[in-house]
Amino acid sequence: MSFALLFFQRLKHMNLDKNLLNELIALRRDLHQHPELSGKEFLTSKKLERYVASNQPDEIITQLGGTGFAAVFEGKTPGKTLLFRAELDALPIAETNDFEHKSAFTGISHKCGHDGHATILAGLSRVLLQNPINSGKVILLFQPAEETGNGAKAILSDEKFERIKPDFVFALHNLPGFPLNQIVVGNTSFAAASKGMIVKLFGKTAHAAYPESGISPALAMTGIIRGFIQLSLEKQSFEDFVLLTIIHSRLGDVAFGTSPGYAEVMATLRSYNNRDIEILTQKAIKIVEETTDKFGLAEKISFTEEFPATVNHPGAVDFVRKSAAKNGFKIHEINQPFRWSEDFGHFTNKFPGALFGIGSGKNHPDLHNPDYDFPDELIETGIRMFYGIVEEAQG
Repeated sequence: MSFALLFFQRLKHMNLDKNLLNELIALRRDLHQHPELSGKEFLTSKKLERYVASNQPDEIITQLGGTGFAAVFEGKTPGKTLLFRAELDALPIAETNDFEHKSAFTGISHKCGHDGHATILAGLSRVLLQNPINSGKVILLFQPAEETGNGAKAILSDEKFERIKPDFVFALHNLPGFPLNQIVVGNTSFAAASKGMIVKLFGKTAHAAYPESGISPALAMTGIIRGFIQLSLEKQSFEDFVLLTIIHSRLGDVAFGTSPGYAEVMATLRSYNNRDIEILTQKAIKIVEETTDKFGLAEKISFTEEFPATVNHPGAVDFVRKSAAKNGFKIHEINQPFRWSEDFGHFTNKFPGALFGIGSGKNHPDLHNPDYDFPDELIETGIRMFYGIVEEAQG
């Protein structure tokens, strides 16, 4: 029996070293107290890079996709290259918690648990130092700007990433509403595709006393909103679930003497698969173009925060299941994807991989809520899950 297998069986039945866990909890709370927004994770990245460097990786690739970095741990013999990703960024949400490690920055806080995810990956670097892999490579990727959908794209387009060439990619996300430490898996799509659509309508401003001398976008704006709402109900046009949510609209300015010449409509498009999001996009564009033609308006359409569906590979999910089983964690199989999006879908579009969930507690505050905080109990769970995947995939 190999030393690595002996360690894995020991890890199954024992908690991680208490001193290490206390160290990681302190790190997680420090990250929580000093959050940084997407693309600005300079101090967060440096703090984590110093910790990971102390665990003697074979290489650290810095400034990946901006503020990201990757640590490379190599085995003695050839084998699979496994990439594990965690996120660095916080959200523009004011925290309402009053514990000691609450956010020190007004209007910015870790409300998605990225502080915990990054700490799990940092802790894995210590386990890999203490228990080196025998074969292949393990890549620990700390990614910026997940919340905006830009981070994964920036990493993948960075020429330095070409040196990594993963065989499998993995990530986890904590999930409030599920029992603490329950492992949540799905064989196909795990998280939905989504994108923000911005429609700008250009008519002609006029005096409110003579509206007929201008071109108001009022009727076009209401027509587009009505068309968008109806589009979500056209189930026969799509393979699976789609949703189009109006999130903002604006007509002119508050000026009672003016008939408006400008309007905006913003919506979020969402689907369970990548084919449907493209169909939904094209149909939404068609509604805008036909409506503006009807009312004699010019339009400008743009998209932002684009997330592909995160589609899991069955083989990668099998590694997750085996790790959960050997660690004694209960497994929950989802029947349909989550409606929220994750830019890890950019990775699973290119490489076989899996995103899985870890329950944060059935009554835990929801993600993106002002009173959310990552449960420290999940740090050990995440490390054990990731290390178990290494053992299963490299075995």
